[in-house]
Amino acid sequence: MPRLAPPPLSLEPEEREQLQQLIHRHSTPQQIALRAQIVILADAGETHREIARQLNISRQMARQWRSRWLSGAAKGLGAMARLQDSARSGAPAKFELEQVLHLFKLACDDPMDYNRPISQWSHRELAEELIEQEIVPSISPRHVGRLLAEADLKPHQSGYWLNPPPTQPSTSKLKTFVPPI
Repeated sequence: MPRLAPPPLSLEPEEREQLQQLIHRHSTPQQIALRAQIVILADAGETHREIARQLNISRQMARQWRSRWLSGAAKGLGAMARLQDSARSGAPAKFELEQVLHLFKLACDDPMDYNRPISQWSHRELAEELIEQEIVPSISPRHVGRLLAEADLKPHQSGYWLNPPPTQPSTSKLKTFVPPI
């Protein structure tokens, strides 16, 4: 039984130039550069097997990125958009950006401002205050900790280096200057 030839792929000169620039740019992620090489080799008429051998990848990967390039062209997407990963499945975010920013502001505020008899916020106290202020309907202390860690926010340290306590000169150390005669 004869093997089917892969669908032909032909690039416009501008697309080819964009792909070449992506490959040679030092800041391009390696996955994107590899996908661009697959498309350029497919444009040169190489089969999936030949592309896989040259780039040391699987035939399935060569086939996948050729078909994604062609389907992206049909949708009218740009070169960089066609080389991106497709959307992954997963649960949507539970909290909006505004709610998370409220958490960060609250974590940086003094607990005494919210009638809390503590000197530093705990994750549990932050979670309770967020619910009490009706910023979020519910949140676990563990999730509060994850959000703060993700933002690399350490509210217990912010008061020490951002806002040093004001220094006041003591009167006992003050000396009056008397000019020499």
